[in-house]
Amino acid sequence: MSENTRGSAITLFITLTFIWGTSFILIMLGLRSFPPDQVGALRVVSAAVFLLPIAIGKLKEIQSHHYWKLFVTGMIGIFIPAFLFAIAETQLSSSVTGIMNTLTPIFTVLISAILFKQRFKSIAIVGIVLGFAGTVLLSLSQANGEVTGFNSFALLIVAATFCYASNVNFVKFNIPDLNAVTITSVSVMLIGVPAAIYLFGFTDFVPRLTTQDGAWASFGFVVILGCMSTAVATVLFNKLVKMSTPLFASSVTYTLPIVAVMWGLIYGETLEVGHYIGMVAIIGGVYLANRK
Repeated sequence: MSENTRGSAITLFITLTFIWGTSFILIMLGLRSFPPDQVGALRVVSAAVFLLPIAIGKLKEIQSHHYWKLFVTGMIGIFIPAFLFAIAETQLSSSVTGIMNTLTPIFTVLISAILFKQRFKSIAIVGIVLGFAGTVLLSLSQANGEVTGFNSFALLIVAATFCYASNVNFVKFNIPDLNAVTITSVSVMLIGVPAAIYLFGFTDFVPRLTTQDGAWASFGFVVILGCMSTAVATVLFNKLVKMSTPLFASSVTYTLPIVAVMWGLIYGETLEVGHYIGMVAIIGGVYLANRK
């Protein structure tokens, strides 16, 4: 990368850290009034409505072979993780989910190596093992901060980060001819349709919104989540993928836990010693896995 490109990439990296680091506490605030499936669907619908004017203008750039690719990137990069994170946060604190999100670069390394024949040194294997060990430790945590038996909801975060890593590689190597704004706006528009059908046709979202105390506040938090952490952040992330590498882009999760934990502590969440050990293990593992 040139110096100008490197500077722009770093700026995007820092901006994404703050936007995505805040998303976990916004999910928690949305869950105060809505069940996780409604939080996930509303997040996608909000992003789709926010980007719809842009998406309509970008349709002229889309050829027929692009549509299935954009639908796939929307599903694995946004739709599925939106539901998985919301469900997981019913039993995991926002701080812990933010920490576990750092698994994304590890999966990015594995997918790049397996599908795209990228080589990595033995130290990367140590990093992968260390990162998964930290995940196992964090999977023993409950939403109240206590470390008890295995929490199967942690597996949902593992699945979500695998989706993110798959999407990073998919965008980089399968949609090279479209820019970040086009990819994001049209893909979100495509997945917004099934999300809206589910939200308004198969849930009690509207009655809950109009009758439950605090529902409008939770609604506002999820709309912010959809517009900023999904729509705007995905545009910035796809732009970062285009100008750098999948590993550099996915490594934004190095710094997400700092913001996620900060918000969690502000809202009264607790972290035990085991949580901090798991956090250090995952971040250390990600660092080793990405060393040149």
